[in-house]
Amino acid sequence: MTVRKRHGMTSPELSAERFEAVISSISDGVFTVDSDWRITCFNRAAERISGYGREEVIGKPCYDVLRSDLCRDACPIKYTLQTGRPVTGLVVYITDKNEEKVPVNISTALYRNRRGKLIGGVATFRDLRQIEDLRKQVENSYSSEDIISKSPKVKQLIDMLPTVAESESTVLLTGESGTGKELFARAIHNLSGRKDGPFVAMNCASFPETLIESELFGYERGAFTGAERSKPGRFARAQDGTLFMDEVGDLPSSMQAKLLRVLQDKTYEPLGSTSTLRSNARIVAATSRDLASMVEQGDFRRALYYRIRVIEFNLPPLRERLEDVLPLVRCFIRRLSTLHGKHIEGVTPEALHILMAYRYPGNIRELENIIERGLVLSSGPLIGVEHLPEWLVKPGPRHGPVENLEDCERRVIMSTLEEHDWNRLAAAKALGIHKSTLFRKIHRLGIRLPDTDGRSHPQKDEVEESERPKTPLKKNSEAED
Repeated sequence: MTVRKRHGMTSPELSAERFEAVISSISDGVFTVDSDWRITCFNRAAERISGYGREEVIGKPCYDVLRSDLCRDACPIKYTLQTGRPVTGLVVYITDKNEEKVPVNISTALYRNRRGKLIGGVATFRDLRQIEDLRKQVENSYSSEDIISKSPKVKQLIDMLPTVAESESTVLLTGESGTGKELFARAIHNLSGRKDGPFVAMNCASFPETLIESELFGYERGAFTGAERSKPGRFARAQDGTLFMDEVGDLPSSMQAKLLRVLQDKTYEPLGSTSTLRSNARIVAATSRDLASMVEQGDFRRALYYRIRVIEFNLPPLRERLEDVLPLVRCFIRRLSTLHGKHIEGVTPEALHILMAYRYPGNIRELENIIERGLVLSSGPLIGVEHLPEWLVKPGPRHGPVENLEDCERRVIMSTLEEHDWNRLAAAKALGIHKSTLFRKIHRLGIRLPDTDGRSHPQKDEVEESERPKTPLKKNSEAED
């Protein structure tokens, strides 16, 4: 390349090259837009944070790529271009290629050429997911947005959470161990009017029968040998908040009767006390046992069963929603990378194939443990087959029939479309993806649509030409959004 100099300054062409080189080395995401808000530059960090490659976004409107919660009504770059004032440190959520919400800290400025002419805007954004994950672990402030799932069954439960949270009704969460019952319980608390009150958790199976009463209701000084001072119980500590009683099916019969009294009368007595205390704690109970069968066998009080299941959420096991494996893997890798101080980008296609074929008797908790093991053992950017447990890699009876990623994706989309009477807009909303994303997937997976959808309007078998991607979608190592 010939370099021309004017008064000791390099040419605009070389300046552009230097600009590209500089922003590619920056750890924060950087992109520029022209006067029509079309992306003209997109650095490597922006690719990593958004999941989009540079060639996928150049020339596209920035709001179609980042899909921020402010894009349409209060776009920071639009504000800067219209007023000339920069925006600094604004926290917003963008939607990445995998349809996940990503918290970012964004700053904007005017973008001028060497002659000072305004040619667009420039934005920098920093990924706040690691900071947000750590904050939530410290504060336990999880909400429905933290429940990761593409399963229509789970999404129906998530949609119900705000309404259920606003009520004061007792909630029963059922499902196998490791399906995320405590996460749902915390989301109910944090979405409710009690969110500023305490969230007190107790595993009923972890206390012997002789201690569980004092743990729940507390005791007065001298109530028993060794009780040198009074101690409030879980009900007292959960006042004005939520008491989460995990494994409530393991309560002994005597305690079932006392819990029933609290639910009926909102009163209880600490051990060794002659005073009756009132409780306004909301009860969210959970169990991995079949309470209905226990009632029939006389192992669980029928009246208590009906009291705690005013509203019941049954969480499906992971083997019934294998479409959640990939987004969960991504989530665990991001969070565990922070905790272990490592930079892991994902898993190899071979490792992902094994993870998708496993049946997960330990559910989400087991998947998290597998990913943590792989992350610790991996010395490179990807978790490979060699980093997975040997018992998982070897085929055996604990593995189900192998289903490739496209078959799994096709099955999920088909079932969701059928569930919504082939209404593509409703199906896209249920899947938590944009309608155009669903249209592309339908076309790529060869899914044939009926002549009518849920709105009883004629519908073409093929995706409309305007809705088709202009270029074939690229396959990456972990599958698409």
